[in-house]
Order: sequence, then C-alpha cells, then structure tokens
Amino acid sequence: MNRYQDVIIAGFGGQGVMLIGTLLAYAAMEDGQNVTYMPVYGVEMRGGTANCTVVVSTEDIGSPIIHHPRSLIAMNRPSLEKFQPRVVDQGVVVINSSLVEMELAQKERLKTFAVAANEIADALGNTKMANMVALGAYVQLTQIVPLEAVKQSLKKVISPHYAKMIPANEKALQAGADSVGP
Repeated sequence: MNRYQDVIIAGFGGQGVMLIGTLLAYAAMEDGQNVTYMPVYGVEMRGGTANCTVVVSTEDIGSPIIHHPRSLIAMNRPSLEKFQPRVVDQGVVVINSSLVEMELAQKERLKTFAVAANEIADALGNTKMANMVALGAYVQLTQIVPLEAVKQSLKKVISPHYAKMIPANEKALQAGADSVGP
C-alpha cells in the first residue's frame, strides 16, 4: 500500500524545530520509507523564525517543496498564522497550546489538536523538550512512522555529548503521544 505524508514544522529558533524535523526524517528512513527534509531559517538564529519540511512516502518523492501541506506542527503563534492557511482541507494541525490560543485554529476546516507541549515538558523536568512532546503527538495522530522508530532514531540525531538526554527525550515523545490518545 502506498503511503504519503508531508509536514511543515515551524516555530521560533531555539525551539528545536530542525531537530524534530531531522529526527522524523531519520525515523522514516529507519522505517524503510523515502524521505526529503528541507530546513528554512529566518534572519536571526535563536528567537528568529525557523521551519522545515519533511516528506515521507513509500514511493519516490518528486520535490521537497510543499505548497499545500497535509499537516503542520505549529510551535508558536506566528507559525500558525503563516502556515495554517496553506494546509489542505482536513489536514492535521498540531498546535502548541502552551503558546498559541486555540481560538486561532481553523477547526471547521482542519483537524486541529491542542497539545500543551511546554506544560507537559515542564512536568517531565525540562521545557526544552516541548518539541519532542509535539512530535510524539504528531506521530501518534498521523501514524507517519512507528513511535518506536522515532525513539530508536534519537541516538542518530542527538550528539553523543548529550546521549544522557535520550531517555528523557523518549519520555517526552511518549508523553506527547499519550496526550492525544491511543
């Protein structure tokens, strides 16, 4: 069976947007799928805008450029405002409700999910893991790849210097998946 999913992951620089995009791409490769990954940085680094696109398919991928994505992970309000209008009707949108008011979601047109990523990460002991919480929720909702493939890929994207953080990131991924149901 052919499978295809694409996503724009967007937020402020420093929120780990590129990290979770890379992680998703590695997990899809580990799962035997074709992948493209394309990062886009704003003018500033930390605090500026950042987004990336990931395309995952069992078939060949023609282009990494996504004009009308099937899904979006919006880590902040400017990202939701910029990319939500481009998401196809009935597309999946994961919104970091810690930083974005859900009234801004186009609930009548899109399948929107509020994930209090910052609060969940805080409860796990590190707000910086909000990105992993959001990715865990996204993976659970879309089934783009098995969550276990994402967890296994952590060691490929996290520097060996920070290897001690892998178990905490695994918990954050799981917490995100759990936050949106089975």
